[in-house]
Amino acid sequence: MIEKVNPSHPDKVADRIAGAIVDLAYAKEENPKVAVEVLIGHGLCTIMIESDIDFEEEKNLDDVCAAVFRITGHPGITVHVISVKQDENLAKNQENEIHCGDNGIFKGVPLTENEKQMSEIAREIYAKYPYDGKYILTDQNLIICQSNAKGEELKEYGLKYRPYVTVNPLGDWTGGTDVDTGATNRKLGSDMAQSVTGGGLHGKDLSKADVSVNIHAFLKAQRTGEVVELFCAIGDGTIDGQPYSEIVEEARKYIKSMGGFEKFAEWGLF
Repeated sequence: MIEKVNPSHPDKVADRIAGAIVDLAYAKEENPKVAVEVLIGHGLCTIMIESDIDFEEEKNLDDVCAAVFRITGHPGITVHVISVKQDENLAKNQENEIHCGDNGIFKGVPLTENEKQMSEIAREIYAKYPYDGKYILTDQNLIICQSNAKGEELKEYGLKYRPYVTVNPLGDWTGGTDVDTGATNRKLGSDMAQSVTGGGLHGKDLSKADVSVNIHAFLKAQRTGEVVELFCAIGDGTIDGQPYSEIVEEARKYIKSMGGFEKFAEWGLF
């Protein structure tokens, strides 16, 4: 059983905005330090940024607002940005070389056929109906909750995948951030399937284990077909028998292959 949400779901909109800000940080520095939280809904987007880059500086603030307007499609939305410097003690951890930027436990799990199929179905529905939606797939059932689409069309569409299809149980609806709020890293089940542990994927630079070690564990699980369980402590230089810098570079290559942090945030790891 698996749920996927699409890139226009309010929580994914928040993830995408956070990812866009991390992309901006990497456009300015090779190894920036940045952590972003986004809360969006009902005409307001509040963004908290901890970074070695001042995002309240006029040009940087303009770039952040432009990203919000582009991703939401609402140029009239109010954007409130709070940008503070990263804690000095945490910053010292990275002074000479890249070390693990936080504590955490991590798990990589091979994807099931249901999970792979749900990812394909969600993308196919979203290509046809590019609006807020979420979808659940079991061995027998497909549940489609898709805004701005006629229920009868969706049911006919869904029957080609499963014999039992439930469509918009509350009726046809209009979604998005004018209907619901979104917050960063609130849809990790959709992003990671059974690999969910304690750390969020989005809105953080690659020094953060929540990003790099999660990606490493997930990719290793897909490669080996076995469950991968890892842990780390802030300041660690080695994880899973590898220098942490190598895990960061693996994650950097993966994020680059996805098209950047914003594109990665659209669907997560699968």
